[in-house]
Amino acid sequence: MTEDKTTGRRKGRTHSRGDVQRLPPGTPNPVDIHVGSRVRLRRTLLGLSQEKLGEAVGLTFQQIQKYERGANRIGASRLFEFSRILDVPVSFFFDDMPERLKSHEGRLGWGLADQPQSALEPDPLTRRETLELVRAYYRISDPQVRKRLFELAKSLGSVEESGA
Repeated sequence: MTEDKTTGRRKGRTHSRGDVQRLPPGTPNPVDIHVGSRVRLRRTLLGLSQEKLGEAVGLTFQQIQKYERGANRIGASRLFEFSRILDVPVSFFFDDMPERLKSHEGRLGWGLADQPQSALEPDPLTRRETLELVRAYYRISDPQVRKRLFELAKSLGSVEESGA
């Protein structure tokens, strides 16, 4: 390792476990991107704007945007605060995390320019149409009607899959 004369920090630093490299500076960690997307998902499901969520935690909507994109990492205390405001357990933000992100190699490999990257498929749960459908569904006060609508949607989806 060499020392940067301007900062006094060592270059080429590695983690102590298994000599693993860090992501290049400015590259968002894929876990931060996932957590941010889960904040966005829950915020939009609740019908909150970035501005309203920012007000609730004492931040600007621009800071919320950075968190949601994964450009800025959400610290533990802030994540706890988001979980209380968005009424979900902290684990919600890590739910549905792709398996490749659960190993350090997957986090390191993602975003490096010398490796080919496949196009990410957009999560259908984050589409505006899906969120509006879920909100409308839960506004139906009669549980029987909700259940019948749910069954109808499932049966229509089955017809589409079978090609009929």
